Amino acid sequence: MSLSYESSGVSYGPLDAFKRACQKSALTTTDLLAVHGFKEPSTVRGESAYLIEAEDHFLAHVEEGLGTKNLVADAVQAQTGGCFYRAIGIDTVATITNDLVTCGALPIAVAMHAAVGSSEWFSDEHRAEELVRGFAEGCRSAGAVWGGGETPALKGLINPSTIVLAGSAVGTISPKSLRILGDVQAGDAIIFLASSGVQTNGLTLCRKIAESLPGGYGTPIGDGKNLGEALLAPSTIYVSFVRECQRRGVRLNYAAHVTGHGWRKLMRLEEPFVYEITEPRRPPALFEFLMKAGPVAPREAFATFNMGIGFAVYVSPELAAPALEAARASGYDAWLAGTVKKDGNRKAVSIPSMGLEFEGNTLQVR
Repeated sequence: MSLSYESSGVSYGPLDAFKRACQKSALTTTDLLAVHGFKEPSTVRGESAYLIEAEDHFLAHVEEGLGTKNLVADAVQAQTGGCFYRAIGIDTVATITNDLVTCGALPIAVAMHAAVGSSEWFSDEHRAEELVRGFAEGCRSAGAVWGGGETPALKGLINPSTIVLAGSAVGTISPKSLRILGDVQAGDAIIFLASSGVQTNGLTLCRKIAESLPGGYGTPIGDGKNLGEALLAPSTIYVSFVRECQRRGVRLNYAAHVTGHGWRKLMRLEEPFVYEITEPRRPPALFEFLMKAGPVAPREAFATFNMGIGFAVYVSPELAAPALEAARASGYDAWLAGTVKKDGNRKAVSIPSMGLEFEGNTLQVR
């Protein structure tokens, strides 16, 4: 019997319904911006970052959480003695700042929220130092100052042996013309930027699979690594790519951070398009292992994991080559993956070579 993300304890239905309810109520507060001399730009609700419009620039804000990846680090440390919290620190910054740049904002400051069930969590000084080191390294990679944070001890609310990691970031778009508007057109090129692995989505399902294996996280996955090492590879931070595109004058029509909901995130834009992926590449060894070990059916895998891509952008066809050059110049593995198409009011992600299609009603984040 195939596993699913829902069978591991995560159901997007209630989560997304709550998000939509929040957006509806949040919209009633928009008029309060005027008191401060700001306004809310159109089409910002439901996107990865919230924008505030000033006269000559935009401010951007993101609040994001790591999820359960640190539980993998805890399990691997218990099994091997190795500490992976430097990677966890980088991951936390990545999940925040990768959301921020989808609107064209470059991060200015990042804050950490590190909640524990007991202050004793910090008594493992090496682990704590590695977390701090990784978070600072992530901030430097994103070009943002680490501006502060919060470390509440929440006895009775959080397991005393673990930590819940999250944070926020503020950024700016200046001049305003650098905003990524979502002005996608039929015929636009879809460019994928490779991930470093699972990054920060689908870890609850990964943990369930690991728990079913006799060797647990020490199980070889077939590429010279074991499962724990592969899952804990630090996430890629894509800020430098967006910055380089801006520097070169390469206009991005839309950008998607491929995290929760897997490849369904490719159709996050509200307007209906069909995103046809003609060059999906073979999934990295980690994902092939997870699919076999679960087992996890291909449709569920692409609806849950990033399957080797962490970021996607849509550009006018004539800008595909310059966008690829910008990606490679800033150190990313990128390729031309497909085309945006128009098919009436249909919204979907289509992967013809795999026989997979995800219709618009499978992603309801607005």
